Amino acid sequence: MTSRQLLIRDLLVLFGLAGWALSLPYYGSEFMVSMALTCLMYVALSSSWGLFCGSTRYLSLATSAFFGIGAYTSALMLERTSWIEAIALGAGAATVIAVVMGAAVLHLRGTYFAVLTFGMTELIRHAVTYFEKQVTGTVGRVLTVVPEQGTIYLTMLALAVMTVALSIGVRRTRFGLALMGIGADEQRAQTLGVNTRLVKIAGFAMTAAVAGAVGAAMSVRWTYIDPHTVFNPFIGFQTVLIALIGGAVTLWGPLIAAVVFSLLAETLRLKAPQIYMMSLGLLLILSVLYLPGGLASLRWETFRAWWRDTRDWGKLRRHEWSGDKARAKQRAKERRHV
Repeated sequence: MTSRQLLIRDLLVLFGLAGWALSLPYYGSEFMVSMALTCLMYVALSSSWGLFCGSTRYLSLATSAFFGIGAYTSALMLERTSWIEAIALGAGAATVIAVVMGAAVLHLRGTYFAVLTFGMTELIRHAVTYFEKQVTGTVGRVLTVVPEQGTIYLTMLALAVMTVALSIGVRRTRFGLALMGIGADEQRAQTLGVNTRLVKIAGFAMTAAVAGAVGAAMSVRWTYIDPHTVFNPFIGFQTVLIALIGGAVTLWGPLIAAVVFSLLAETLRLKAPQIYMMSLGLLLILSVLYLPGGLASLRWETFRAWWRDTRDWGKLRRHEWSGDKARAKQRAKERRHV
């Protein structure tokens, strides 16, 4: 398929999924709508994370920081501004923090970058907690101005669609190629004239803007927020797991994994939280060992290869357990002595 045909296909799939999600509140139960809302949240977070981190191979653990910044900004400004303005301010505040953070730590790679982004997330969380205690005299905020549930759902659907559309568009631009070049070989990208520092900061800020907007939109779902809730590291960790298991480099991998994880979360988290966490770890291990490209890389040939490997392994084990292998070694040893 040509690039234009792929673009048309991706847009048609996106609009089809968006149309199905748009119709869900009209025939689905409240439980289904709530589950879909969580799914849309992680579609936006993991798709934006994969767009930057999957392309550049920079493992960021700062998603929960940007999510929390957007949530607190929305909580502070929602009484004074409109719903759309509060979300825009949440995205803007997260973007500013991301530019400052990126300028400080994006010269590092690997474990150092991951640890520093996590450390700065914890620093922001404790700073907000200290501010709440010392200045406002309380920890947490009650949101008195809350939009209707349908407005929240439509907003999250719009954010998820815009994030996937942004991913479709950026991957076809020079900026997207620059991100991929940084992930392949950053030094070589520099020699080809790419301003890697500026590109990395811009990509990091783009990811933060999406996380901030999502945090601003989701904050009203709880009606009461505190630093422990909105700066919860689990939000960032689950975003990373969804992107990696789905396929961080791919377009549709994070979306597929977000649906799978949402179903697992609603099915197991309340009834068997330990099994849910074990399932996350097991999926990650299996993905790393047997599906490094993520769920999006599954093809019929993949299943055929797994079947051939399993069949060959079974034949080898039967040959060994039946004693044929030991007898063959003994005969070879006797022939050498003769």
